[in-house]
Amino acid sequence: MSTATPENVTSTTTATTATTPEDTPVFSVEGLWKVFGSKAHRVPADPELASLAPAELRARTGCTAAVRDVSFDVRKGEVFVVMGLSGSGKSTLVRCLTRLIEPTAGSIAIDGEDVRAMDKTRLRELRRHRAAMVFQHFGLLPHRTVLDNVAYGLEIQGVGKAERRERAAEVVAKVGLEGMEHRRPGQLSGGQRQRVGLARALAVDPEVLLFDEPFSALDPLIRRDMQEEVVRLHREEGRTMVFITHDLSEALKLGDRIALMRDGAVVQLGTPEEIVGSPADDYVREFVRDVPREQVMTVRSAMRAASADETGSGPAIAPDATVSEAIEAVARTGSPARVMEGGRCLGVVDHERLLGVVAGTQQGAAAGSAHSAAAAGAENRSAAGAEKSKEVA
Repeated sequence: MSTATPENVTSTTTATTATTPEDTPVFSVEGLWKVFGSKAHRVPADPELASLAPAELRARTGCTAAVRDVSFDVRKGEVFVVMGLSGSGKSTLVRCLTRLIEPTAGSIAIDGEDVRAMDKTRLRELRRHRAAMVFQHFGLLPHRTVLDNVAYGLEIQGVGKAERRERAAEVVAKVGLEGMEHRRPGQLSGGQRQRVGLARALAVDPEVLLFDEPFSALDPLIRRDMQEEVVRLHREEGRTMVFITHDLSEALKLGDRIALMRDGAVVQLGTPEEIVGSPADDYVREFVRDVPREQVMTVRSAMRAASADETGSGPAIAPDATVSEAIEAVARTGSPARVMEGGRCLGVVDHERLLGVVAGTQQGAAAGSAHSAAAAGAENRSAAGAEKSKEVA
């Protein structure tokens, strides 16, 4: 939903980066393990066992490592997507964040507070007030109306009836269900029921929304509508979201950053553009092989330094414009497009470089301009993050 600049290129070591109180991550996860099986705690503690492939680990110990040495930060106001195929560990990971599943090893913090050290009272407060979960299966109360289902979390919190119904009505309208307040779940479509589940989570005004594959059971058109709803809510509210999905197109559409998992480990963490443009390994490369690069890559990856006679002519586009948008602008005018930010020309993109990005042969701006130096630094940092991801894997 937003595109990284060189200043916010990610690596899997962000959990250890020094921060000020203003930019403390909402969630900070470091060295997280969840192992199922007898004597599970010995797996993270033993480097030899920790390095075994999943099948070898099961054969040696009878244990399954659903989450393996995972580290990341979730920044305030971002949509952080955890993506992977079935069995990759993504749903286990999100449940560990609020200890719906107890981690085996590692640390989890929310706003700097140690989640693993929370007692039952503090943990209950976390789940009720600070991090709300939206599940694939809606879990609505069939005998209650839409309004009362949405107000249920507020009722659990002890909010008075009049206030909770008023707040619930506001949220019902926000998710597009106005006029359906008095229907029951059985009278709703799948997409409408999922909107009720989303409204119920929003009603308690959580700091972060945790989505566990909420749309995977919906029909494609309804699923697209719900994705647009998430995009709209994020744009209007800027609420922090952690979104679990197995669908790459959904991850690319929704995510500011994506953590791609395989066999319990994060194999790459980065923006959609970084993952599509610079896959960390053959597994990621195969994952993104059929993605239309021009729809994901931005003109930052294609621009070159502008000559003196190019800075004042040609169509102007933003640095976060997609390559597809730039191709249209260049084709329409027949001249290179200027990449403009704050009234300053950062560079230009022409037909040849744009097609190079589409073909996967153009990776960055040409050397020699100030931007190309910044882009090179960004690529180095991204490569360092990819190497760390391989170590995590």
